[in-house]
Amino acid sequence: MAKMTNAYDLPARKVIHTVGPKYAVKYHTAAENALSHCYRSCLELLIENGLESIAMGCIYTEAKNYPREPAAHVAIRTVRRFLEKQKGKITAVVFCTTTSSDTEIYKRLLPLYFPRDKKEEEIASLKLPADVGDENGETIIDERKIRIKPLPAGSAINKSAAPAPVDIPLSDSGLTRSRNSFKLDSYLDPAFMSLIKDPDLRRKEQLEKSVQANKGFNWAKLVGFGDLGGPPLSAAEDYSLHSRHLAKANSLSLSEIAEMKIIYRGGVDSEGRPVMVVVGAHFLLRCLDLERFILYVVKEFEPLIQKPYSIVYFHSAASLQVRPDLGFMKRLQQILGRKHQRNLHAIYVLHPTLGLRTAILALQLFVDGEVWKKVIYVDRLVQLFRYVPREQLTIPDFVFQHDLEVNGGKGIIIDPRTKHVYQRPSG
Repeated sequence: MAKMTNAYDLPARKVIHTVGPKYAVKYHTAAENALSHCYRSCLELLIENGLESIAMGCIYTEAKNYPREPAAHVAIRTVRRFLEKQKGKITAVVFCTTTSSDTEIYKRLLPLYFPRDKKEEEIASLKLPADVGDENGETIIDERKIRIKPLPAGSAINKSAAPAPVDIPLSDSGLTRSRNSFKLDSYLDPAFMSLIKDPDLRRKEQLEKSVQANKGFNWAKLVGFGDLGGPPLSAAEDYSLHSRHLAKANSLSLSEIAEMKIIYRGGVDSEGRPVMVVVGAHFLLRCLDLERFILYVVKEFEPLIQKPYSIVYFHSAASLQVRPDLGFMKRLQQILGRKHQRNLHAIYVLHPTLGLRTAILALQLFVDGEVWKKVIYVDRLVQLFRYVPREQLTIPDFVFQHDLEVNGGKGIIIDPRTKHVYQRPSG
């Protein structure tokens, strides 16, 4: 909400007050929509009080843990959506920034939402995030939409030819469907219908599929790929599996996994999609409880998989680490669910080795061709910055050192963020 007061001795007619939301990863969408409403409420008060211009500071703050760039996207797109409806009533909206980092962010993002010429419009069409919100600028989650499908063409009832109503016995009224039911069955969502199947029958079918899948010779285990058997999951089973793991993950403290820094949130890629970072060298299989690791992955990925996102995987200095088998990767993908499969844009793999390329080929062939064909190999760190800007990534120091050792160069690499110089080792 927002509240307007007199400006008194300040050089303005009125002052509008609002309080930005706290940010938590697991409530990412709620925080985005709350922040959007803060900006929209201020603009609505402006119109209601007959004012024509407004200067707006950054409502989000670091004290509330709100990441700056995603918040700037919310602010600018909310103003853009509001001006589309009320452009005749507002003469100016001024974004006020107090730090150089905020200024740079706004300079980079404003032309995407407010292109000034044809060239900027073409760039914006390529770099705008996939999700630019609804008509108010709020985040859209497809799974929460109410879907109302039109009636099939030509199925309207001819009143003149309609048969006389027939009384259906009470005992059959819940089971019998009239012939003139507009073919409702064919328009119901199959995934939703499978959710209401008898749970005992569903469990029996799942058991039968498992038995059938395990009858054959398990060659995957023999060659060290792990357990690749098991039946494919239905939409209902997929949803149930993901929900159970997410509920369990939210009920546990997984701080010891977080401290290992195997996976963590980055900023956004060059097209505004959120990024998850995975560090292969931190994946110490012998020291890791894999079940708790899976729960942590589900918890961290949940806010991202609601809309298009990218993964950056640092394989730097990770070639000597023991990797999980394909069976584990298949299980992890099943638990992450179909939203992960559908919304994953790309996996950027830095410093791939021959062994890793072979493993990813096996994942494409035996686990999930759709997901693992999205892998993009990147040999040099500077090439990665074409896809994900440097300022959007927290990169461990050893990654720079490994890049220097593998790719050579003029002898030094300078981290543009910390200005730290990484010297190429002699000899």
